[in-house]
Amino acid sequence: MAMDLTTEQLRRYARHLILPEVGSEGQKKICAARVLCLGAGGLGSPVAIYLAAAGVGTLGLVDFDVVDITNLHRQPLHGTPDVGRPKVESARETLKRLNPEVEVVSHPVRLQAANAREIISGYDIVVDCTDNFPARYLANDACVMLRKPNVYGAIFRFEGQASVFAPHLGGPCYRCLYPEPPPPEAAPNCAEAGVVGVLPGLVGCLQAIETLKLILGRGETLLGRLLVLDAWRMQFKEIKVRRDPRCPVCGDSPTITQLMDLQPVCGMPGPQGTSADEITVQELKQVLDHPRDGVVVLDVREPDEYQIARIPGTVLLPLSQLPKRVQELDPETTYYIHCKSGMRSMKALQFLRQQGFQKLKNVKGGIAAWSEQIDPKVPRY
Repeated sequence: MAMDLTTEQLRRYARHLILPEVGSEGQKKICAARVLCLGAGGLGSPVAIYLAAAGVGTLGLVDFDVVDITNLHRQPLHGTPDVGRPKVESARETLKRLNPEVEVVSHPVRLQAANAREIISGYDIVVDCTDNFPARYLANDACVMLRKPNVYGAIFRFEGQASVFAPHLGGPCYRCLYPEPPPPEAAPNCAEAGVVGVLPGLVGCLQAIETLKLILGRGETLLGRLLVLDAWRMQFKEIKVRRDPRCPVCGDSPTITQLMDLQPVCGMPGPQGTSADEITVQELKQVLDHPRDGVVVLDVREPDEYQIARIPGTVLLPLSQLPKRVQELDPETTYYIHCKSGMRSMKALQFLRQQGFQKLKNVKGGIAAWSEQIDPKVPRY
């Protein structure tokens, strides 16, 4: 039986208490709830802020990253003085200022198969605010195995998605919708494509209210429904999602019965070392320091990015224009191709190879690695 609300709680949550759908009994449930937020970034910020404000008793935060200045346009859990600090530390201070009664539990680790079960088992509900596919699939699989509701959100550019996955409540899981992660070259990446800063606020608020409905056991959740948001046109559409009896993790004959770490895809560090198709930024510097005929350094980012930061001596040809402008390139020329981090340039390399080009190298880490390792005067974005 939940404890009675204190005088301070009666005052703090007064606007909840006068809602018949919540009332004092509902607020007691909120104050007793244990919610795990996977990520303290773009989605994690509004989720954690509003759940803490609502009085969720225990709020867990899983994040191994530190605050970067590029985070601040969409992550109000953190401020300019927090740049360089672990996100869980910055977030904890923000949330405790907002509501000192909430117990904030920090998990400054990357979610992995070795720790996911132990971390997730201590909470009632998991809110997926991750920004990469390995963590998303791992969180889904762990939630299915531990019978925990998984409140899902995802963002990209001006688009967002939200749903509730919970096979034990009669709904689907994430793999019912997307059985396998996309290949690395097709995986979207907010660092490459960008995201409007307000969008995670919209989607995170949807996740927060879905979490509260699950705690209260009232209202109609997004279980079995995928809500898709196009913020540029301000349009919502709803897609029905049913549990797939052939799902590899929640189906009738599951083939995934143990937690496994997936290979890194977008937004995550890849394997160490350089492949035969790649050169390092140090090697690129040697090329630029000693220019010679028949060698061109190709920048396949967009013009807006080129205006923000560029490497002197490079030629701009955006990946989006490459199929229409490929005739401008000479198959006998050697092309060193770079983008922001190495993903789009690898796509460009693969496309040009299909067109018969052979003298191609991808610059590992792109202009981000150049700024970090060669010339810090080149802005990072």
